[in-house]
Amino acid sequence: MASVPLSSPFQSLTHFKINPNSVYSSPSMAFFVPSVKSSLGSSKSAFLQHGFSLQLATSSGFFSKARSFCVSARAATEKSIHEYTVKDIDGKDVPLSKFKGKALLIVNVASKCGLTSSNYTELSHLYEKYKTQGFEILAFPCNQFGGQEPGSNPEIKNFACTRYKAEFPIFDKVDVNGPNTAPVYQFLKSSAGGFLGDLIKWNFEKFLVDKNGKVVERYPPTTSPFQIEDAGRIRH
Repeated sequence: MASVPLSSPFQSLTHFKINPNSVYSSPSMAFFVPSVKSSLGSSKSAFLQHGFSLQLATSSGFFSKARSFCVSARAATEKSIHEYTVKDIDGKDVPLSKFKGKALLIVNVASKCGLTSSNYTELSHLYEKYKTQGFEILAFPCNQFGGQEPGSNPEIKNFACTRYKAEFPIFDKVDVNGPNTAPVYQFLKSSAGGFLGDLIKWNFEKFLVDKNGKVVERYPPTTSPFQIEDAGRIRH
């Protein structure tokens, strides 16, 4: 697909090299190593919103290891995230269909994690920079990792909005693993299984969703928002 000059690095995500030996290998990893949507059947995936494009560098060796994820992921591709309704931080129902036509970065957040300050700061910066270009951040508080999101919804909202000036949507606290996993996270995980399985590993794992509501990329918790931005290249 020919690339078109674009106004921001988020508008063209370029080739990613896959290193299956390093993804999720260490909680202290500081470099960017994204995982791949496991149901992908070719080496390219379109991530389209105002010129967004995504090409994934893959290998036959990787896909032979990823076959165990294909059945559930293939079923998930028949749905989109726009079919789900969630509750926001104030308890109001929000149909995710309202985000049709926008690229989404979906993050499970926590207020007392070692990754909290850098992630909230960078997420707020990216939202301010790209919110008028068809990009949204959806934050889902979760208390399943070290009990690091213990507060009530009003406390979480006050923390994020006051300390980090977060303007992106924040939703009701949810479970992302286990028997009470929120349906929207069941969809996300079945669409993009991690190298170590479908489980969310820690706070601030990230899913990139295209304008059609399909998951196109999954990032480990230690991949920062700025690293996701830096992975984009303006193509001519």
